[in-house]
Amino acid sequence: MKHTISVLVENKFGVLARISGLFSARGFNISSLAVGETDDPSVSRMTIVVEGDDRTLDQIKKQLNKLIDVIKVVDYKEGSFLDRELILIKVSVTAKTRKEVLEAVESSGAGIASAGSASISIEASGDQAKIKALIELLRPFGILEVVRTGRIAMDTGDKALKAEGKPEVNE
Repeated sequence: MKHTISVLVENKFGVLARISGLFSARGFNISSLAVGETDDPSVSRMTIVVEGDDRTLDQIKKQLNKLIDVIKVVDYKEGSFLDRELILIKVSVTAKTRKEVLEAVESSGAGIASAGSASISIEASGDQAKIKALIELLRPFGILEVVRTGRIAMDTGDKALKAEGKPEVNE
């Protein structure tokens, strides 16, 4: 089972290396990892997707909470969070297939990032199901390259995850 974990960390040199090292040292595979600053430049949010059972997840959370630069760890439960991923896909085109590719892109809600004579670069964001569907839609045309950001996530409730460790109500 895949689990999505949000980790607020101090935005310092070496924090990413320490956290990824914690996972590798214990034999946990990271399926996806996205990191970025929050509204507070001294704090970053890491969204980590890992595979494992509930026991494995509990062990991961305990190990993360032991790290000095970790402020807060939140395990997003299925259905209680919003997740998105950004993808760039370069697809081969010919004069004959260009119109079909453009129609496929439009029907999927994606956009054209760049167009050349032999390829079109497409950008899209969405949940993993939407991203997977787009890849499958474009596969018959000849995918030349795929670049994905990995999953980012946030709680869908009225509270915000803040560095102080206490959720605050957004008004």
